[in-house]
Amino acid sequence: MRVLILGGDGYLGWPTAMRFSGKGHDVAVVDNFARRRWHEQAGTDSLTPIASPDDRISAWHEVSGKRIESHIGDISEGTFIADTVRDFMPDTIIHYGEQPSAPWSMQSVDHAVITQQANVIGTLKLLWAMREHAPDAHLVKLGTMGEYGTPNIDIEEGYIEIEHKGRRDILPFPKVPGSFYHLSKVHDSHNIHFACRIWGLRATDLNQGVVYGIETPETKLDERLVTRFDYDQAFGTALNRFCVQAMIGHPLTVYGKGGQTRGTLNIVDTIQCVELTADNPADPGEFRVFNQFTESFTVAGLAEKVRHAGEEIGVEVIVENVANPRVELEEHYYNPVHTKLPSLGLKPTLLSETLIESVLHTIQRHKGRVIAEGIDPSTLWKAPLPERVK
Repeated sequence: MRVLILGGDGYLGWPTAMRFSGKGHDVAVVDNFARRRWHEQAGTDSLTPIASPDDRISAWHEVSGKRIESHIGDISEGTFIADTVRDFMPDTIIHYGEQPSAPWSMQSVDHAVITQQANVIGTLKLLWAMREHAPDAHLVKLGTMGEYGTPNIDIEEGYIEIEHKGRRDILPFPKVPGSFYHLSKVHDSHNIHFACRIWGLRATDLNQGVVYGIETPETKLDERLVTRFDYDQAFGTALNRFCVQAMIGHPLTVYGKGGQTRGTLNIVDTIQCVELTADNPADPGEFRVFNQFTESFTVAGLAEKVRHAGEEIGVEVIVENVANPRVELEEHYYNPVHTKLPSLGLKPTLLSETLIESVLHTIQRHKGRVIAEGIDPSTLWKAPLPERVK
């Protein structure tokens, strides 16, 4: 299988590239290294020291004997992605290549515009590239459970059967996203659905929960192969951020009451889900939606798990509730369906104190790289209203 991975330099993209390459597939990665630049501009960085793209690829070839092809460019600009698809002719396209942070998208009008342009236009250009050059390729697109919001009904996998005024239909599940980032993902889903219906493309939208963890079997082969690990307020997910806070003696910053409930999964399960999806492609004209998570926890519950795990290794951890910078329901019903990936054979890696302890030990090795100034929330969803002019 020829596999093109967009965002192949990222937290998930790089381990995914190694997984498919290690299984004997022809792999090419695409990236414009925007995440590295955004961190540099903000004065933050990955906890783990990540090698340059060229050094990573060379190290992988040295360790595995496999080669990964690299294409450098922005999929939202010019004909770059069309040229790449035409030249590589993929069977599967795995699309991680987007701005992935809700807080980052809410920082300013410029951040919101960059998020929408990079994500929506990049995906649109990819769809046209597939239409023109690889209409039989299967698009595996990383979406987010945040597209749905937190409705007071069960969240189905992409579609819902509705009865209205005596008539019934199966329609896309309603979506109420909570940031300009999540909104861009909703636009992506609509555009991909349209392309499948009109052009006969095939795609699977993986609505992913919150990912945690550092290591995969491939990243453990050599220090030069480690993936990035973000813990800052913009790009760090809650559990990863809590683990870093615990190891530097910083209180765990639980936003508001901590009753917000989200689906979660380990990084190894993300790659397992993507692999299962690629091995079992959608049919021509089919737009599938899989809810990609393994467990659900409240934010406060995650903090308590980190506190207990810290105690087990002799680290005193303090949990602190701070003002919620986001506009969101802090206590709500949350019962999303997730049956499709388990039906394909997903074997979940469930969160345990032992697993958290292993993350804490890895963080301990890199503790000197922590930039504490970037951890506390600094992006407010709702800005103060200006004084009215009299």
